[in-house]
Order: sequence, then C-alpha cells, then structure tokens
Amino acid sequence: MVQGGIEFGKVAVLMGGQSGEREVSLMSGQGVLDALRARGVDAHAFDPAEQPMDEIKRQGFARCFIALHGRHGEDGTVQGALELLGIPYTGSGVMASSMAIDKVMTKRVWLADGLPTPRYVLLRQGECTPEDVRAVTAELGLPLIVKPVREGSSLGVTKVESAEQMTAAVAAAALLDADILCEQFIAGDEVTCPVMGSGAGAYALPVIHIVAPEGNYDYQNKYFTDVTEYRVPCGLPPGEEAAIQALALKAYRVLGCRGWGRLDVMIDAATRAPYLLEINTSPGMTSHSLVPMAARAAGIGYEDLCLQLLAGATLDYAPAGGQGA
Repeated sequence: MVQGGIEFGKVAVLMGGQSGEREVSLMSGQGVLDALRARGVDAHAFDPAEQPMDEIKRQGFARCFIALHGRHGEDGTVQGALELLGIPYTGSGVMASSMAIDKVMTKRVWLADGLPTPRYVLLRQGECTPEDVRAVTAELGLPLIVKPVREGSSLGVTKVESAEQMTAAVAAAALLDADILCEQFIAGDEVTCPVMGSGAGAYALPVIHIVAPEGNYDYQNKYFTDVTEYRVPCGLPPGEEAAIQALALKAYRVLGCRGWGRLDVMIDAATRAPYLLEINTSPGMTSHSLVPMAARAAGIGYEDLCLQLLAGATLDYAPAGGQGA
C-alpha cells in the first residue's frame, strides 16, 4: 500500500514477546494491527515468542511496527535483529533503546547533560549487604521508591514508607531484575509527555496529568481499571506545560531517541520543579494508553497515529541506497 508517497509493502506488527508486559503488548499490537488494516495496509501479527526472528525476512515483510514492551522488544535486542535483517522498524534504534530501558543508565546520561532527575542509589542483587539496604533510607529519606532497573508498566515497584519495608521491597524488585533502583520520592503532580519524530524535527504532544487513586499508578490501574483520571488539557499553571514539553524534548534528544517515546515527570508540589523519572521508547497503544490520548488532544486520530509511526520506520545502518535514519 502507498500512503503519503510511502510504499509500506507487507508489514509485521511485532506483539506479545517474552517480557512481563506480554499481555499489554498483545493488546497494543491488536490495536495497531486493526488500525493499519482499516487503512488498507497489508499488516500481519508476528509474535517473536512463537516464531524465530528470521521468519520476518523469510515471509517477505518490508517493515515492522514494534508493539513489544519491555525486555526483548524495547531494549535494543529486537532492534539489533532487524538491523541485521535489514528491515526498517518503528521507534528508537539499538543504542537509544538499550540505554532507555535501563533507568540508571538513563539517569546517568540525563545528569551528565544537566537534566533534573530524582536522586538514587543502585543496589545489585548478591552484592549488597543488609547494611547497604538499610543505608538507603538515610541517604534518600522517606518515603522512597524501589523498582527494577529494567522493567516497565510499574512491575515490581514499591513505595517504601518505613525502613522496615525496605527488605521486602528490594526482594520484590529483585524477582524481576538483578539491579534494583532506589529513588528519591518526589511528592507532587505526576505527568507524562509523549514526543514524536526524530532529531530537529521531533516535537512534544500535549502533557497529560495523571491522577491515580491515592497516587497509586500501578500495573492494574494503568491497564485494567477506569479509576485513574487523565487530564488533557493537563490544567497546570500557565507556562508549566510548555516547560515540561521543552524538558521532555531535550531528554528525548539527549538519548538519541527517534520515532516516538513518552517521558514520565514528577512536579515537586513545594517548588514546582520538574523531575524526569524515565522514558518509554515503545509506549502502549491500548485503550488505556497515553500516547493515543495525547495525540487525540493534538488532533491526531488513532489510525493516523499508527500510519505516521509506520511511515517513520527506519534503520540505524541502512544499506547503500536503502532506507536509513
């Protein structure tokens, strides 16, 4: 199919996968698949957990829409496989994906560029002592957040409100990752800002203000309930939304992201200073997902969003005369 001068050919929608976010990925992928087919794209579901990646080449796919979330989908591994196969794909490339999935590496890059992110302590399973765990509360204060370094969708995240909760929180995170991030808790407004495009052409979508019950924006409240309130327009004081969009755009570019992403930000209630939490380089596309919500607020419908993302599919390393970044 030709759309806007681009010949899409046969398209694989990568969905499912092997991560803890498989269920959400299947929902995202189905939404994308239905949207592309509705616009006449020759799109097909492809689950890397059920077929080897080289089948993408063997089956004649011309490009891939990555609707995988988490490990083996959002961390540079699938991106690297598609680079070797020479098949353009949506979203960030190998290096940006592998950095962005790692919350600590992301923080290090942002801090090196002077961007604000909450203070943190990194614990490594099997290397940290009980004394190391206890010392975290003295360094970061209470409450604080404990989470796996390389997971999404709030999996394994605990808000620690007393020193006695630390051991259990670290153990819960360690079930999902050998590296555990302990992070300063910022009390205030939780917002998210999607970014679209690449390089100088990247732009921020409207900011969404997330109001979860008792501030608990967990896996269940993200995907399977309707109790979380999403405010778009965000209703922030004048100038704050623009400042957060500018911050999100810079954070996206610093990591070398492309295609799309979503930046999560906390705004300190006392100082109104924004703090970058993390970036998602393969955001959800479910009925509860935030990028489609922000896109709608900007006048971009779901099907148009999917087509726009697919049109941006590219490679880090294109063959001579081929499609590249």
